[in-house]
Amino acid sequence: MKFTKDHEWVNVTPESGGNEAFVGITAYAAEALGDVVFVEVPEVGKVLKKGDSFAVVESVKAASDVYAPVSGEVIEANDLLSSAPETINAVPEAGGWIAKIKLADASELDGLMDRAAYEAYLATL
Repeated sequence: MKFTKDHEWVNVTPESGGNEAFVGITAYAAEALGDVVFVEVPEVGKVLKKGDSFAVVESVKAASDVYAPVSGEVIEANDLLSSAPETINAVPEAGGWIAKIKLADASELDGLMDRAAYEAYLATL
């Protein structure tokens, strides 16, 4: 699993040969948002560039854009989130994934933080 400074995560699925990844927000982001009440997931087929806003997570506190940590095409959206947005609070780095992306350039993963680097980054906030 890799992380961004904007508190998104990306987890490459081994069975895809490194070509597909789940994307979501981190536990830190979910906790900071508070109770999630709505999630706007991207449409399947949407092509993303790294840094594009591709989803919106709304909580009782605020609405936040979610940015693509990597470039690629959305091949699956987590439609469960429309009826159970609280899944993001319960399991943000597992069942609370927002989209599955077919990676356009796997080398973009190299610029992201691993868990240890992300934890160290959180300690500076």
